[in-house]
Parts: sequence; C-alpha cells; structure tokens
Amino acid sequence: MTLLATPLLETPRLRLQLMQPGDVDALLCIFADPKVMAAFQTPPFDRMQMTQWVQRNLNHQIAHRYGLFSVILNADSVLIGDCGLELIDIDGTQVAELGYDFRSDYWKQGYATEAAQAVRDYAFQHLLLPCLISLIRVGNMSSRRVAEKIGMCCVGEIRRYGYHYWQYRLDRETSTE
Repeated sequence: MTLLATPLLETPRLRLQLMQPGDVDALLCIFADPKVMAAFQTPPFDRMQMTQWVQRNLNHQIAHRYGLFSVILNADSVLIGDCGLELIDIDGTQVAELGYDFRSDYWKQGYATEAAQAVRDYAFQHLLLPCLISLIRVGNMSSRRVAEKIGMCCVGEIRRYGYHYWQYRLDRETSTE
C-alpha cells in the first residue's frame, strides 16, 4: 500500500499533515480519554481499536485522495488532535464530512476552529468540493460552536447508526472564506 505525498496545511499555531501509521500512540491519547469518548457515547479505544481506526483512515486517503489530518501544535510539535474529511453516504448521496477530535487538555483554546477553517479552505480551494457537512451528536455544544464559527449552518437532524445528529452544511459558493 502506497501512502500519498503528505499535504501540509499551516495556521498560525498548527500544522496539519495527513495521518500516518506512526500516529497511533498519539491519537490514542485522544480516543482513550473518557471525556472525549463521551461525545461519541462509546467506551474509550484500546490500542488495537486505535490501530484499526488509523488504518481505516489511511485506506480512505488512498481511495479518495484526501482524509484526516493529524493536528500538530507548532509550539512543541505535540499531536493534539485530528481534523479532516471523510467521504460518507447521506441518503444515497456521497458527501465530504468535515470532522475533528482533540485532546481534552487542549479544549477551549480555539484549536478545533483553527484546524477546521484550514480544512474547509483546503476542501473548497484545492479539492474544489461543492459542499461540506458535519454530523454532530445532538447535545455536543462545543462541536456545534466550531461548525458555526467556520460558517456552517444547521440544516436539520438525522439518525445514523442509532444516534441522533445535527447535520451542518456549508456550500462552496456561499462560503465566507
């Protein structure tokens, strides 16, 4: 399996690079945290689950030429989250979902918004995607605020895999990049 050349997005405080197999342990700091996993209403991941999750994302990168970025803090080169795009099916239509997950000790510092803005701009300016959606578990107000700060609007609620989500959307032609 060949990985893509690693695109690098930069913001004032962050570097975003395509996820790599070596990111498993750093990402486990996120997905093994009960505070983070409460938003998903699932138990924390173990190392095997994290390895499988990363591999699924690597396979997505190869199949679709984009995927999730590992989010690295410029100040100390620590991986603090992931943010990126995943092609999903909503009611028979393929659409790119913008998602983000961050270590709980880095919450409420604007990192998710900063990363999501960079990914939004990359999706619209370089990938020329027509629109982005975000599916946010009903009740996850922090993720909802991030989506709204980057210009997304709630277009309704959907049920997926037995859970209720707010569905946020932003179209390229109406984006306020």
